Amino acid sequence: MHLAYPAVLAALLFCTGLYGVLARRNAILVLMSVELMLNAVNLNLVAFDVWLRDTLHSGQALTLFTIAIAAAEIGIGLAIVLAVYRNRGSSDIDRLRDTAETDAAETLPDDESDTGTEDQATAAAGKAKKAEATA
Repeated sequence: MHLAYPAVLAALLFCTGLYGVLARRNAILVLMSVELMLNAVNLNLVAFDVWLRDTLHSGQALTLFTIAIAAAEIGIGLAIVLAVYRNRGSSDIDRLRDTAETDAAETLPDDESDTGTEDQATAAAGKAKKAEATA
């Protein structure tokens, strides 16, 4: 088998993953795209290991380490995404900012923004509670 076949397949997988990272807004789809890119690298490692006829099979050993690290990375990444989703209610990457940042529009509805000091005190308490929950 020629080396070009798995290399072209790995390049296509990597480009697909790169497009997913750059174009997607959902954090879980971005993590899946990163995994696709790592699998393209693993395919290249194994293909070059077979092509070089390495007696130690170092490409395959490095692939096993990459798979183990990718599994740990996806576990931690998914835990972070779930924590952000529980806190914010959305996993949209474009809408996520610094977790301590809050908007006044989120705490006060438009029709009640000028009602009085009681609503402002409630809004300030809501901001403090949200900042405390994100810390």
